Amino acid sequence: MSSRNKTEELLGIGAGSELAPSIRAFRTTLMLAQKLRYAMDERLRTEGLTTQQAALITVVAAMGKPSLAEAAAALGSTHQNVAQIVAALVRKELLQVEPDPADRRRKLLSATNHSAAFWRERDAGDFAAVADWFGKLSPAELETFCEFSDRVIARLDDA
Repeated sequence: MSSRNKTEELLGIGAGSELAPSIRAFRTTLMLAQKLRYAMDERLRTEGLTTQQAALITVVAAMGKPSLAEAAAALGSTHQNVAQIVAALVRKELLQVEPDPADRRRKLLSATNHSAAFWRERDAGDFAAVADWFGKLSPAELETFCEFSDRVIARLDDA
């Protein structure tokens, strides 16, 4: 029995599962998230980065100059956890922290020029790897997957 089949059997998520559909969906999603995070961590390991660090840089770049609290909320993480990630990324010169001119107690995050150059070099390879991971799904299936996931995320945000 393959390790995948053993995991499916242990979690009760494989074909023929007797779990309630919502529980099976939760466990399947959790397993997928863990496997995707591990796979991306492996890709980033040579650069001394983690998937969480890359996600924070992505959020900061997309938001412009968010506060630490705004970045934590966007990631669905705690202020303390994001502060630790920020500290590591500042040491690696991928993020910078500066005081908010409107409120000196508040800190704003921004991606550095070094960060932008770093991701320009990596993006094509990382995007290709992600496309490969989802390669067994058609474009229509990927769209449906995203639509369903977005609905669950929205429900959690509303809770």
